[in-house]
Amino acid sequence: MKSSINFSLKNLTRQKRRNAVLVAAIAFGFFVVTAIDGLTTGMVRNLENQITQLVGGNVICQGLEWLPPSTENGKPQIVNIVRDRNYVKNVVDELNIKYDYYSCYTMSSGQIIFNGKRAVVQIYGRDLEEKQLVDSMQFVSGGIDLNIKNGLIISDKTAKTLNLEVGDEVIYSSSTVYGQNTVADMKIMGIMKSNSFINTMQGYCDIEDLNAIVEMPEGGYSMFSLYLRDNNKQTKAAIALEARIRQDADNNPEINVTSRALAMKTNPTNVGKGIEKQLDTRKPENEWKGVMYGIETLYDEIPQIKTVMNIVHIVATTILLVILLIVMIGVANTYRMVLYERIREIGTMRALGMTGKDTKKVFTTEAVVLCVIGAILGLILAVIAMGIIHLIPISNEGLSLFLQKGHFSFTVSVGTVILQYVLLIALTSLAVRGSAKKAAALSPAEALRTIK
Repeated sequence: MKSSINFSLKNLTRQKRRNAVLVAAIAFGFFVVTAIDGLTTGMVRNLENQITQLVGGNVICQGLEWLPPSTENGKPQIVNIVRDRNYVKNVVDELNIKYDYYSCYTMSSGQIIFNGKRAVVQIYGRDLEEKQLVDSMQFVSGGIDLNIKNGLIISDKTAKTLNLEVGDEVIYSSSTVYGQNTVADMKIMGIMKSNSFINTMQGYCDIEDLNAIVEMPEGGYSMFSLYLRDNNKQTKAAIALEARIRQDADNNPEINVTSRALAMKTNPTNVGKGIEKQLDTRKPENEWKGVMYGIETLYDEIPQIKTVMNIVHIVATTILLVILLIVMIGVANTYRMVLYERIREIGTMRALGMTGKDTKKVFTTEAVVLCVIGAILGLILAVIAMGIIHLIPISNEGLSLFLQKGHFSFTVSVGTVILQYVLLIALTSLAVRGSAKKAAALSPAEALRTIK
């Protein structure tokens, strides 16, 4: 095998111009495939990450309490409260679910009022010392100041709409967790850049400040969210978390949990909708005592993301196959010419003792080495190009959903690259198979008599 590779490398130094053109064609093909795959995957990942930040994680667990109607003809109400701050976290740790970080947060929708103007805002009460949250924010002015009571961080677009600056005091009009109207004075402590319409209406404040405003019980919160290390394991994590909580529910009537199995039966294409049906207050049979833990994943809430990811990979694979097919046609034609040019040389080698099998191996190895060199160059060029493009700031608002802090980002999977190389080697061997078989089948006497 070693001698075949050495012989093949020597042969590649002949006809340098033709081999260089072939290598360039292969390199360009791999450059295009790698760049397109990296860009499209990166864009979808950025979209997923932005929605993950908005929804609050890959796996979300909310606590829900059934509140009976206050009047005879009234309607029951579901109150979003998790009273035990440590319960879900302890269950997650017990299950040894791998995550980057978790968050307990309170949500509130309302309006901020300033000088007679109003703007709708969704405020998230978070631990403002969370590193991941802080790193995700791009401040235009101000920042996080934990010494400010009821300090509020808003988007630059909300600030522009209301003509707000850091230090201005606003009125926040909302409702408590029990549905009663409430107002509170808040102070703008930071204005962050909104890189998409998704976070234009987002605002942040300290969780304890928001809990006091919406009358959340002390130590409580709205949702527990997990940011998993592997996005593809979110369904598995949700199933494990649900099963573990159900064990406690069997021994405690005050603990309940939604059913993914039932949700998949009622809404097989949208598990999130199926879980919502289990919480429908219009159905008296849904009533429960204590807390109902509703467990969902990002893909449950927005199943289209996974579909988009699959489409991206299918499109990238199709492009790869088309380009490889074109390249392989070039390789096959090139080695038909090589066979004709070296026919007397093959006769000499066969006369000196080289077997037909060795001759076939030399042809195939030479073509594979040539294609691998081209593919490596294409990969290097793609990495360099992706690095340069990543440094270019993009201000197009239509693309903001797919950017990472205003820049394109690229995601290249090592497994995908390896698969592409395996496919390249297989197709190259197939492309030169005909020429290699003809070379192996040549008899020394016939080859030496051939006049080119």
